[in-house]
Amino acid sequence: MLPTRRRLLGLTLATSLTAALTACSTTPPATPVAAAARPQLVVLVVIDGLPMRQVTGYRDQLAPDGFARFLDRGRWFADAHYAHGHTVTAAGHSVMLSGAYPQRSGIISNEWRDPVTGDPVYNTGDAAYQYIDSPTAPLSGTSPRNLKVETLGDVLRTRSPASKVIGISGKDRGAILPAGHKGTAYMYMTETGRFASSTYYMPAHPQWVTDFNAAKPADAFFKKTWAPLLPESAYARSVPDGQSWQVASGNGNKLPAVIGDKMDAPGPRFYGNLLASPFGDELTLAFARAAVTNEKLGQRGVTDILSVSLSSHDYVNHAFGPESRLSHDHTLQLDRHLQAFFQFLDKTVGAGNYVLALTADHGFTDTPEWAITQGRDAGRFTNGPALAVVNGALAARFGVDKLAWNFSASGLLLNEKLAADKGLKFTDVQAAARDELLKLPGVAAVFTREQLLGSDTTTPFLEAMRKSYDPTRAAQLQIVLKPGWIFSYRAGGSTHGSPYDYDTHVPLLFWGPGYVGQGEVKTRVEVADLAPTLAGITGLPAPAQAQGRDLKLKP
Repeated sequence: MLPTRRRLLGLTLATSLTAALTACSTTPPATPVAAAARPQLVVLVVIDGLPMRQVTGYRDQLAPDGFARFLDRGRWFADAHYAHGHTVTAAGHSVMLSGAYPQRSGIISNEWRDPVTGDPVYNTGDAAYQYIDSPTAPLSGTSPRNLKVETLGDVLRTRSPASKVIGISGKDRGAILPAGHKGTAYMYMTETGRFASSTYYMPAHPQWVTDFNAAKPADAFFKKTWAPLLPESAYARSVPDGQSWQVASGNGNKLPAVIGDKMDAPGPRFYGNLLASPFGDELTLAFARAAVTNEKLGQRGVTDILSVSLSSHDYVNHAFGPESRLSHDHTLQLDRHLQAFFQFLDKTVGAGNYVLALTADHGFTDTPEWAITQGRDAGRFTNGPALAVVNGALAARFGVDKLAWNFSASGLLLNEKLAADKGLKFTDVQAAARDELLKLPGVAAVFTREQLLGSDTTTPFLEAMRKSYDPTRAAQLQIVLKPGWIFSYRAGGSTHGSPYDYDTHVPLLFWGPGYVGQGEVKTRVEVADLAPTLAGITGLPAPAQAQGRDLKLKP
């Protein structure tokens, strides 16, 4: 443990972090040393909501040792995709280190409704456990109980109990799902600005976590300005700020933006808004540094795993769209933060002692209103009006109200018990609901339970939606919208969740001298390949339910 709280937290303070990033931008990449037979540390970096097109699209503006470390000196896959159709945060995070799609893992979405009771379920919700030293709201993510499969960390810890597996994120699901059942997860608390674990993992925090939180590092960003990193002309390829479809709540929709503007003091609203800025990732990486230092990850003669999921880019893209200047600048800001973190790992763990992998949990759809200005078909599908239309049609045909219970994840949940109680044949109700959904604007396909449990592999999108379908948790009807259309819950911004390339195509990047080789690979691969590949590098068997393959990266 570091001797003083000031030294432990120095890099978390806004001024120190800014200085460190400035210095790193001109520091040449560290010269790698010879690699050991197996890495002492596997580091997975997840950029929530980062499409691959943003990495390659801004390549000429990247720092020398952030994303460029992978592109120039690592092994990277130009055509990596998720193969499941409902591309959302929890589903993506469940695939990365398990290699198993939601059809096996059970993590079908961020939230869904129980198909028997209709009650809401959160992907990492577990009322048996609470956050440590932080409030625990209903449906909070506190354990991996809903994850039906093992992760690479579970395999490691089973074979090497002395190894450590730590997951860190701005979101509970981003920390808990990669950490698996036998790791430890820490997540950012938007109510308090702290990082917390839950009682599933431990009764109380280690002293270093208590010290980190006691220094209130999030408060150092109060009133700090998010200003564009480059001159205005550098953003000509992106959509300017202040568009009517860009969400203006939170930190506003124009740069420069003051985080905490018009607030008297840090509080829950400020701590929440911090995540939708570059400073949210900066804070998360500061906590990751503290974990590496105090837990001595990669420095104890056994292999450890650290997963760091950076959440801010997802919030930025949701509010402003991936086509925006705000998203463009955020990508570049993130790139500089990654550079500083990687160089910290070089110095602390040793450049030949660890392997880096970087991916994303999903891509992003362009904002519909902007897409329309470009001559494309696009739009917003709103659940409430759609549910009313379907229920009205079903009531007119069968004489029973509310046969459609609600939308659940990527589907429409029908009340099967009600249909049986009224003497209705469920397949008739299902077929009628499917017909009504297909009449709605923006709907491309609707698949029934029988189709999803069948063996047809030729119908477009069916296999992708099948990989997202767990019949014990998912709605009976699964919906695919037309390209450019999104499930929408507010008037502006954008989202993800489709089986189209813009949502499935994400980075899959590796770096580690002596472990992964170098160069671009253009063969199409899947993110499900990540866990078996890292297993191969570390000399472990792949997780039991993994559906991917070892990409065999060793030079």
